[in-house]
Amino acid sequence: MGDFGTLFPFAIGYIAVCGLNPSGFLVMMGIANIVTGLVYRLPMPIEPMKVLAVVAIAQHWSPSMVYASGFGMGIVWTVFAVIGVMKWIAKVTPDPVIRGIQVALGVILAIEAIKMISTWWVLGIVSILIGLVLGKNRYAPAAIILMGLGVTIMLVKGQFNLVESPKLTLPTITGFRLEEVWQTFLQAGFAQIPLTATNAVIATSALIKSYWPERPVSESRLSLNMGIMNLILPFFGGMPLCHGAGGLAGQYYFGARTGGTNIIEGLIEIAMGLFLAGSIAGLFAVFPVAIMGAMMFLVGIELTRFARDIHWDKDIIPMGTTLLVSIFTNMAYGFLSGFMMYYLIRTILRKKKH
Repeated sequence: MGDFGTLFPFAIGYIAVCGLNPSGFLVMMGIANIVTGLVYRLPMPIEPMKVLAVVAIAQHWSPSMVYASGFGMGIVWTVFAVIGVMKWIAKVTPDPVIRGIQVALGVILAIEAIKMISTWWVLGIVSILIGLVLGKNRYAPAAIILMGLGVTIMLVKGQFNLVESPKLTLPTITGFRLEEVWQTFLQAGFAQIPLTATNAVIATSALIKSYWPERPVSESRLSLNMGIMNLILPFFGGMPLCHGAGGLAGQYYFGARTGGTNIIEGLIEIAMGLFLAGSIAGLFAVFPVAIMGAMMFLVGIELTRFARDIHWDKDIIPMGTTLLVSIFTNMAYGFLSGFMMYYLIRTILRKKKH
């Protein structure tokens, strides 16, 4: 549940605004979680592709356009994995740039989290304290306590009248037109690629090496995994999915250590998709936003701590460049700026030596 803070808002938008079938949406995400947990045996996050999600919701895309965008991303990441593009990008990407991306993501999450906490300051602050006190507790995990607190508040407010009687709803076969693949590429897909490359592939692989140095996962493998997911799931109602350093940090912070995390989350999502499809959008919408914000805030702080791994004498400028440009524009520009700054400084220093 550590990365639910980023899932809920996009789930609401995709279902309520774009009209995606909640059953297919959740069941496909659940299956992706279970398979990923079994394959990697790590708490590998499964998340919405954020640029696609934001544009799709803002522009009221039809369901077929959402599915087409996912399929297009599946082609891109499968090709990148097969020809070794991500392996090359990862090889030439400097460590301070990776750390800058991770820290920038943490700051961006924390800023968004404060906006969510501001909807109910007292609840948000209490939730942060619960997260800090119970963050490492094996017997009263903070994420479960916070979810329980949110459900209790919903009960007290009488908001469970939104819940319909459980009934079985199966995902349906879905499709799209080929021209919609190109259309969604132009509107959001090309902007999604560098963000996914930096956050979902390079930064996620680096984070796995930090948390589980004995069990690294290569950038090419992450790319292929995302490619296969997105080539299959759109035909059964699934949204465009990726991995993400923020989701991994969130799950790790709240205690996740094995693929059992993904299996449990997947079973929950499949159960909700099969039996609560008619109620899920309403339930997500009334869950206390301040609690989600508190969880996101803690995850953001967790990501910023990776700044301590860099050499403050020679790495601070490229990392700082990556961080600032990412915050004020986006992570793709931040990545390129930090990348160029690193190699510019390196070239200048080499010339001085000669």
